[in-house]
Parts: sequence; C-alpha cells; structure tokens
Amino acid sequence: MTYVLAIAGSPSHPSRTYGLLEYATKILQTEGFETEIISVRDLPAEDLVFGRYDSPALEPVKAKLEKASGVIVATPVYKASYTGVLKAFLDLLPQRALAGKIVLPLAIGGTLAHLLAIEYALKPVLSELRARHLLGGVYAVDKQLQVQPDGSLQIEEEIDQRLKDALSEFAQSVKTFHPVPQELARAVN
Repeated sequence: MTYVLAIAGSPSHPSRTYGLLEYATKILQTEGFETEIISVRDLPAEDLVFGRYDSPALEPVKAKLEKASGVIVATPVYKASYTGVLKAFLDLLPQRALAGKIVLPLAIGGTLAHLLAIEYALKPVLSELRARHLLGGVYAVDKQLQVQPDGSLQIEEEIDQRLKDALSEFAQSVKTFHPVPQELARAVN
C-alpha cells in the first residue's frame, strides 16, 4: 500500500489545519492509500528551538518521511507566511528530505490577501528540501472552514471541490510517479 505522510504545521490543536488534513487523509484512504498525520507541535520544543538535528525524537518522523511516496504539508498563514514551528521543523530535516516525493502544500489564512503565501513563502523552502514534484496547492480562508461543536470541520463547497481536485491530482501523481533512485539523484545533484 502506498504511504502518504501529512504534516500539520499549526502550533495549536485542535485547528482548522489539522481538521483539513484529517479530511484529506480520509479521502486518500478511500483511494487505497495508507496515510498518517504528524503534528509538528507535538515534537519536543527544545529540539525545534535549539536546532537539534540529531535529536532521537526526530528519528521516527524522519523515517516516516523517507518511507512516504507523497507528502502533504499544511499550515495556517501568520504574518503572510507559514508558521514558525513548521519552519523550525523543516530546518531540521535532511537536505534531500523531499527528493523523489510528490508534495501538496495546503494553507489557511485569514484573508485572500495572503493567497500567494504558498507560492512565495512555502514552496521555496520545500524546493530547498529537493521537492521537485510540487503540486499547485490549495489556499483557503478561515471562514471557509468552520469548526463544529463536535470538533468536525464544515468545509464550504468551493473549497471542498478545489481540495478534492487537488487530492485527485495528488493521488494520480503518487500512483504513477517513478522517482529516480536515490544514488542516481545524489550523483546528479
């Protein structure tokens, strides 16, 4: 079964970001994918703040990332960019952590003014981690994702359709993509 890792970059829980990832991974599970969500807020704060690249607590996460064929990175948008906790986590990953993976970025912001945050803020750092198969991504405004009293997420129809379209493209890309073997990729880069 093909494995997809979803990374929640929100510093709070519950959050719209995490709820969106839960919804997305359920859709992917119906397509036959094995999915898992990790929340960077659950990693040891000291490791993130002090840049402990060799922290034993990060090894299971790095192993999951290495195993994944596809990665979804979701973040709320704060001050026109992704969260600091997500940046701290991404900084601790190996330089080639996203090489040979299909990557789908998702972002949720308070206003349409930050619509391009995926393009100008998130994608460059994902590219630095050697993500060469970055899909367009989906940006949603907070009011389009309403947390219900039971904790579930109510998604406006337009965002729901855009997310499903993006997930369909993601699923197809993951199923058909044949990455270059790591040894050859290292030689080329």
